[in-house]
Amino acid sequence: MSLKSMIQDMRGEFGSISRKGFQSRSHRVVQDCTVTTPDALRQSCWANMPPELLRDVLMRIEASDSAWRPRKNVVACAGVCRSWREIMKEIVKTPEICGKLTFPISLKQPGPRDNLVQCFIRRNHSSQTYHLYLNLNEASNDGKFLLAARKCRRPTCTDYIISLNAEDVSKGSSTYIGKLRSNFLGTKFTIYDAQPSNAGAKVSKCRSTRFVGMKQVSPRIPAGNYPVAHISYEVNILGSRGPRRMLCVMDAIPASSIEPGGAAPTQTEFVPVNIDSFPSIPFFRSKSTRMDNFPSGPLPSPKDEVLNLKNKAPRWHEQLQCWCLNFNGRVTVASVKNFQLVASLGDGAGQEHENVILQFGKVGEDVFTMDYQYPISAFQAFAICLSSFDTKIACE
Repeated sequence: MSLKSMIQDMRGEFGSISRKGFQSRSHRVVQDCTVTTPDALRQSCWANMPPELLRDVLMRIEASDSAWRPRKNVVACAGVCRSWREIMKEIVKTPEICGKLTFPISLKQPGPRDNLVQCFIRRNHSSQTYHLYLNLNEASNDGKFLLAARKCRRPTCTDYIISLNAEDVSKGSSTYIGKLRSNFLGTKFTIYDAQPSNAGAKVSKCRSTRFVGMKQVSPRIPAGNYPVAHISYEVNILGSRGPRRMLCVMDAIPASSIEPGGAAPTQTEFVPVNIDSFPSIPFFRSKSTRMDNFPSGPLPSPKDEVLNLKNKAPRWHEQLQCWCLNFNGRVTVASVKNFQLVASLGDGAGQEHENVILQFGKVGEDVFTMDYQYPISAFQAFAICLSSFDTKIACE
């Protein structure tokens, strides 16, 4: 039996799972399809397949579906049952290794080392929301939904709530993964992760418990505000014209991660603080809150240097009479929001690397491109780009 016929046969057995999980749900996290196993699948030949053969079939499916939309078959296979899910978790590699975004946890893991992941952001002025998409077609703004953010103004600051679900962007949502908070002037920002970046992470303004969806979360692993990065924009007191100057201090990423042989912390699962806290992320539940779920790789200690990112200095174009950066065709509209971030040695004043880690720029009225790579994740890159949208009284 050929691989194509195998896939067609499997689709016939559990195709309803895939269709129900993806049709009319481009803005939602895949729902839990493992609560009840269809009778057709329970009685089919796939139910009693030897583990070695099943692994080989799933490996072939994973290898054949290298990009979205076909890659949704990989997610559908992981949602069939627990045994299939465990096998798929072992087969599917992190974006750093395979360069693909497959499961929701991929958005919290470092991007690929050798190329930029091309995404774009849509801004909605009326609802004050921002949607991040994976760019599927360079010729059009067609993409797969990844993350959503909603702007919330406070008396002394501004919050950007970040969620996996575009239809429920709130801190009380089960799909809330973090937020970006600015000061009153819009010159300093802090990125908070809802999950601890390591076993010794300290929550900001910690409370022993909080309520998620009117259910109290266990205080053993509080779902709070764990600061993972700080962003600062240089104050423009004289009002001189020119690009913004920004510095990003990545508190959760060691500076050694960009060196040869270096590694960045990689989160392997969404740590479940409660069995009902993440009902929309079925692939990463576990029966306990073991330390195995915390990021792998070296974690920066107080004595270690953390990674600093600074905006790449543009050059002045005499003929165009403007500041220019080479975005390799990914940015088409001049804007003060456009930037490229590179690694900088020391506290940001040292020599900078040539390799662009994150670039952001305008291509339409409310459309912006966002391209990122190792050692930052899609979540971190999205939060950094959100800081560029915020009004900066002292920087313009």
